[in-house]
Amino acid sequence: MWGERYDFLVIGSGLAGLFAALTLREHGRVALITKRALEDSNSYFAQGGMAAAVGRGDSPALHRQDTLAAGAGLCDEPAVAILVEEGPQRIKDLMALGVEFDQIDGQIHLAREAAHSTNRILHVDGDATGRGVCARLIEEVKKSPQIDVYENHFVVDLIVTDGRCWGALALHKGELRAFWAPATILAAGGLGQVFAETSNPSIATGDGVALAFRAGAQLMDMEFVQFHPTVLYADGSRFLISETVRGEGAVLRNHRGEAFMERYHPLGDLAPRDVVARAIWTEMEQGARPHVYLDATSIEDPRGRFPTIYSRCLELGLKMERDWLPVGPGAHYAMGGVYTDHEGRTTLPGLLACGEAACTGVHGANRLASNSLLEALVFGWRAAEAATKTGPVKTPRPAIPSPPAAFDRGQLQRLSWHCVGLERSGESLHKALLELEKLSRKCRGMDVESLETANMALVVSLMAKAALLREESRGAHYRVDFPKSDPSWRRHIILQRGQDPALRPVDKE
Repeated sequence: MWGERYDFLVIGSGLAGLFAALTLREHGRVALITKRALEDSNSYFAQGGMAAAVGRGDSPALHRQDTLAAGAGLCDEPAVAILVEEGPQRIKDLMALGVEFDQIDGQIHLAREAAHSTNRILHVDGDATGRGVCARLIEEVKKSPQIDVYENHFVVDLIVTDGRCWGALALHKGELRAFWAPATILAAGGLGQVFAETSNPSIATGDGVALAFRAGAQLMDMEFVQFHPTVLYADGSRFLISETVRGEGAVLRNHRGEAFMERYHPLGDLAPRDVVARAIWTEMEQGARPHVYLDATSIEDPRGRFPTIYSRCLELGLKMERDWLPVGPGAHYAMGGVYTDHEGRTTLPGLLACGEAACTGVHGANRLASNSLLEALVFGWRAAEAATKTGPVKTPRPAIPSPPAAFDRGQLQRLSWHCVGLERSGESLHKALLELEKLSRKCRGMDVESLETANMALVVSLMAKAALLREESRGAHYRVDFPKSDPSWRRHIILQRGQDPALRPVDKE
């Protein structure tokens, strides 16, 4: 078996992984593994911007207040303090690396998004922030001699010996390859593809969460998945319509043309995402319609303000200044993931995690818009700093994994959408767990698609188990049989392989 030793191993090429790798390059040799090309990540396709308290009249205290309000009582407050206080410095770090944020009259332009009390959203190239930031970091990674990039390497399992992680086993062109390192940073991104409707690209199959769980690390808050309210539903296509469009004045309308959000929340179209997504779902159900509409016809120069969205709409025969856009909710972001401390350390020694694959508790039960890219920076940097404090590498022989159980991906996605999606119940969650067992069949080989789908099935089962335990509604988790929040449930659910679920109090100090 091919194998290579490194000082640091980073799994994933989204913003968290790229920034961690660049932070580590001064401390030793870094291997950066990604399952497709470097550009294939949720971060790269992020339209929304990056929230940071850098504007006049704004402050980390105000940003903290907005984050806590969106998190519905489940944010770990020390993690939030780290995010909002260190965020401005990480923005400066990006600028030092050559990232150019949009400006007006020589000043960084700050936009406003839902549930923010002031304008604090930075963008690059309008609605192409993720691409603008990641493309610059990818350039920097490629010219760094200390970083070896391994594209099209699918991580099959982590290498664990004597209760410690020593690297990862990856599949490349049918060959298993071992990567050994004393510190492995898991930044493998999100899990939106487990649902039939999602804003996420095809790579977001929950691999990081599945890898960590199989290796014995704890997971937290797996029941909390954010559904973006406005995914374009057109001709079978699914494309995210950024929150910023509503921030610039777009209005949601039902099939009767009524602007309906004022009936659901005082902030109307700028209410928190979970509120807006469920309101849209309700309007769709009541009207027996497959979508609602986003009316952006009042926005001046939508082509200039939202070039990516405008271009995509044109391809589908829609003009933003003329047509109401058909939209509906789609799985967008996982608040839960691999449980870490504030330095990115998981409960498995040698393994760190950051970005969407991780869970520090910073987002609580519902993420504030545009906090995810900032989280990737802040905690990607912290995980890298913690990784430098590990010892020398060992090279234990990795166990060769068996072929996984196989699933029909389409059936799996439809099952999770209808039973573990925007609205859940004890009945639907039990059905999901039962049907998962029925869907499983033997797999004959170790191809990437089968491995991905097996990871997806594991993730769905973990989400369903956590959602079944939480007998209340909070943030992005909505139980129709328990429609109200319960103060006794201001706790995190911890899942670990071979262990009963555990409860962890919310950190308020």
